[in-house]
Amino acid sequence: MSDTPGTKPSVLFVCVHNAGRSQMAAAFLTHLAGDRVEVRSAGSAPAGTVNPAVVEAMREAGVDISAQRPKLLTTEAVRASDVVITMGCGDACPVFPGKRYLDWKLADPAGQGVAAVRPIRDEIEALVEGLIRELLPQG
Repeated sequence: MSDTPGTKPSVLFVCVHNAGRSQMAAAFLTHLAGDRVEVRSAGSAPAGTVNPAVVEAMREAGVDISAQRPKLLTTEAVRASDVVITMGCGDACPVFPGKRYLDWKLADPAGQGVAAVRPIRDEIEALVEGLIRELLPQG
């Protein structure tokens, strides 16, 4: 995936507030791929904190994201990433030639309780597992 042999692929997850979907995706990729993939997440209009229902849903899945904070999407983060995965940020995400862009259509967990977040979490986990199989085909 990376242009340089021997370097690990890098992935940037982007949603509007960087408080739910992109945080879950980044956490799952870090949790499942370890240090084999460089992981970033950001938002076009970041919230002040990660959604508490998202933190709880991830805790139930065995992943602690309670220390994470929403981050502002920067041009540098996009440039430094091989794959940019958007989740409802529309046209707010800068586009650069040579990058791979994916758009994951996912429900927005904003304002939802843990019960509503669980199916979103599970869908994100399945998408991340597929992404890992693409990025790291040897397992």
